[in-house]
Amino acid sequence: MSLLAAGIVAAVGLSGAVALYLMRRQASAVRAHRDRVPEHFVGEVGLDDHRRASDYTLERTRLASFATIFETSVGVLWLLVLLGPLYTLLAAMIPEGLTRSVAVVVCVAGVGHVLGLPFSLYRTFRLEAKFGFNRTTAALFLRDELKGAVLRLGFSVPLLYGLFYLLRTLPEIWWILGLLAVMAFMLVMLIVYPALIAPLFNKFTPMQDAAMTARIEALLRQCGFEAKGLFVMDASKRSTHGNAYFAGLGKAKRIVFFDTLLAKHSPDEILSILAHELGHYKLGHITQRFAETAVFAFVGFLVLHWAFGTSALADAFALPNDPGVVLVIVMIAAGPILHLLSPVTSFLSRRAEFEADAFAKSLLGPDSMIRALTKLSRDNLATLTPDELYVMFYYSHPPVPVRIERLRGSS
Repeated sequence: MSLLAAGIVAAVGLSGAVALYLMRRQASAVRAHRDRVPEHFVGEVGLDDHRRASDYTLERTRLASFATIFETSVGVLWLLVLLGPLYTLLAAMIPEGLTRSVAVVVCVAGVGHVLGLPFSLYRTFRLEAKFGFNRTTAALFLRDELKGAVLRLGFSVPLLYGLFYLLRTLPEIWWILGLLAVMAFMLVMLIVYPALIAPLFNKFTPMQDAAMTARIEALLRQCGFEAKGLFVMDASKRSTHGNAYFAGLGKAKRIVFFDTLLAKHSPDEILSILAHELGHYKLGHITQRFAETAVFAFVGFLVLHWAFGTSALADAFALPNDPGVVLVIVMIAAGPILHLLSPVTSFLSRRAEFEADAFAKSLLGPDSMIRALTKLSRDNLATLTPDELYVMFYYSHPPVPVRIERLRGSS
């Protein structure tokens, strides 16, 4: 094995080991505080609810640990054992060219998804069901999988053909054109997703509560936010978890509330949750996130430009220098790098959440937001005692106790 190949394999293994270490820390922290409700939540969250949240987190962490071991092992196996025979099999069936390269990537991704299905099934029908969250039926799960597969193929295959075509015909500037195409695709998806794709999975109905609608529209006017409509999503047919979000660009923006959220929160709490989401819009967080994505995409295409221009990666693993094979190697090798960068991206995300909380507080005061966060934490069985290092890597939102402390003005 070459030094380059050994380094990539070691990085994949080390990334998995770090993830397992962080999950072990998380489990230890949650277990150590399982029998005591944090001081600021006494009277708001009962001991039984706190213990259930701890148990839920521990089981999720245990499942994630097994999934990490499995995924890390599969990644190494692809590089050292499986990718070569897969390419040989495809080469026997498909002539050399764009289609063979696309087939390599699609097959690796498809096999990976199928291998991950047992974890998804267990999470949905055992873990989520055990704690009273799951409402997905086997038939609905199967339909979602089939729809998802069609959409993934429908979007990824043309993109891959376009990428490899540019690589073949414009070898010097393909990566610039590819980057622009991907970013344009993402912008289009922001418009297309809420109107055409999301309705394939959920039903969206205009909000019927006239009084609530009037209050929401007043808040939108106050924030200068134009929305195409207010919609309620039938999230309850899959889960009891609650949430709200807005999607789209320009005049196509729409605000969506999970029916589970509306059922469990007061009007004031719902307004505070919406004000938080509007804070992301007013403070430019959507643009910032898109800019961060563009930076990562730029670096990624630079790496691909180097990888496709040399046989070093393929030679390191004694594999054919096919663009599909090289892309798979780069995708696997990128995992440890993204994991290493996760504290940075998670920090930026948590900072944006703090700023959005402050925006909501400036509009509506802290009390309704504090009540909403407390309810969300209790109803979703979110642990109140996470490990700080685990939070640094994996929490895109600050822990609820920290958010509430900020809202109370204690820090």
